Amino acid sequence: MTARSTPGPARTRTAPAAPVDGDGPARGAGPDADVTDADLVDRLAARDTSALDVLYARHGRAAFSLARRVCADESLAEDVVQEVFLVLWRDPGRFDRTRGTVVSWLLTLVHHKAVDAVRREATRRRHHVPTEEPADAGTAVQPSADRAALGSVIAEHVRAALRHLPTEQRQALGLAYYGGYTQREVASITGVPIGTVKSRMFTGVAKLRVLLAPVLGTSGLELLGDTW
Repeated sequence: MTARSTPGPARTRTAPAAPVDGDGPARGAGPDADVTDADLVDRLAARDTSALDVLYARHGRAAFSLARRVCADESLAEDVVQEVFLVLWRDPGRFDRTRGTVVSWLLTLVHHKAVDAVRREATRRRHHVPTEEPADAGTAVQPSADRAALGSVIAEHVRAALRHLPTEQRQALGLAYYGGYTQREVASITGVPIGTVKSRMFTGVAKLRVLLAPVLGTSGLELLGDTW
């Protein structure tokens, strides 16, 4: 790790090694190849910076991929990943090995931080809108603007409803629909069989529709399509 004032993963767009399944040891050579993620987190408590490097090498690519999907901006995604690994460095005790794997905890945190970053950026842009409308602005763009506004409202209701789901279902749906991961990738990230992932997602979607029906009505649920 190169010297810097605050320990943490160096910002880079070079893809690190692929993440491993669950909290098992990393595949490949190296002195830490047989060390589990959870053990590496324990070493962080002793301020072992090499443990942070190993964790970033294992899971940095997955973290950046998820952040980029949510943020749709590479620079913003890099900031999110940097922040998440700094959170892990500063307070490794936030990870509870009894509640899941390190990689699932990391990616959940990445998702939360990325959503927050997108909201902050949207707020910043609203406060810096142009003072003059473009010459061609008018009723012609109104339909798409209405659809975008409606989609934003529905998305907010979906996010609110997700909070009422059990953690396992919320995590699976978040990774799949916000993170863009396939069901097999979600199974690898969370360390559970793919059949369990499918069951959690099916049950979670069914519960979401029940929660959203009184708010969105039939027409609103139809706008969600088959995804939700």
